[in-house]
Amino acid sequence: MFQDKCKKGRERKWIYFLIYLATLLLLSFCWYATRNHRWHSWIVLSCNPQASIDNVNQSSKLDLLKEVSLQRMLYKKPDTMKPPRSDVLMMTPWFAPIVWHGTYNFDMLNAQFHQKNVRIGITVFAIKKYTAFIKTFIETAEMFFMLGHTVNYYVFTDRVGDIPNITLGEGRQLVILKVPSYNRWQEVSMRRMEMIRDQSRQRFVNEVDYLVCVDVDMVFSDDVGVEILSDSFGTLHPSYFRASRAQFTYERRQQSTAYIPTDEGDFYYAGGYFGGTVEEVYKLSNFCHNAMMTDKGNNIEAIWHDESYLNKYFLYHKPTKILSPEYLWDNNFGVPEVLKRRRFVAVPKNHNAVRN
Repeated sequence: MFQDKCKKGRERKWIYFLIYLATLLLLSFCWYATRNHRWHSWIVLSCNPQASIDNVNQSSKLDLLKEVSLQRMLYKKPDTMKPPRSDVLMMTPWFAPIVWHGTYNFDMLNAQFHQKNVRIGITVFAIKKYTAFIKTFIETAEMFFMLGHTVNYYVFTDRVGDIPNITLGEGRQLVILKVPSYNRWQEVSMRRMEMIRDQSRQRFVNEVDYLVCVDVDMVFSDDVGVEILSDSFGTLHPSYFRASRAQFTYERRQQSTAYIPTDEGDFYYAGGYFGGTVEEVYKLSNFCHNAMMTDKGNNIEAIWHDESYLNKYFLYHKPTKILSPEYLWDNNFGVPEVLKRRRFVAVPKNHNAVRN
């Protein structure tokens, strides 16, 4: 019996040894596989020049890229130690340029955009009595706005018959978009975002590359060109470009979707001048309209209507370019030293008489 017990003990030892050995092999395999995956997870592709020649007839999106190359131009050399202007901020913390006179070479920019054959749309709302401003607006735009480029004037109006017949330059056309009339001017102001959004989706995206959305009760008084174009741009409000954050008239009620806390905010942007690519303007206008509708459902109306929602959007979706007050000015503010040009100026008027 003792011998039987010894025999069984030896058998158990062999079984334990085999189990240990199998476990060790399994752990070694798992370690090697993990190590191999971690350090050797690339894909090996064969780059055969002959195969590239054989596939030369296959098309690619890159084959359609157009080269944009400037011709010989003479201009003052930029100096890294001497900024063109030291009296104003020319760059935001997120590397978006702020456009002031003297900070760019227009001829250089214009040559680049000409080669890209960009198409620009400019939207205005001539609702009710505001149709009185459309003639002067377009006439001055023909003198100063995007000269030499393809331009579509998109006029939203409830009074199609009041829009005058204006002779336009080559490559420029007037598109009249009939829209409903609203009783309150505040409603007209806020509904702009909805209309821009809808037309961006249905029409603008097929007709133009960039949109410039401005007020109609203005006149162009100096050149406005491709220097303003970017993925998205806003304009410093002429009343607040020198003001502190505490003075900005953001929406401060927390119940509103336009709410901005007192310790947040970069600049105060004007609701009367913004734009960008059609895709980016669609995103902006869609955000603003949806936020307005949410507030309306809660019986809230932001303090400065669509401008309040625009400022909320630009706070968390930083514009890629910012226009100085040169591009939106009111002569009632005088002419500060930093303002070298007044490119787009408000028409003197009685606001109450026009809005009522």
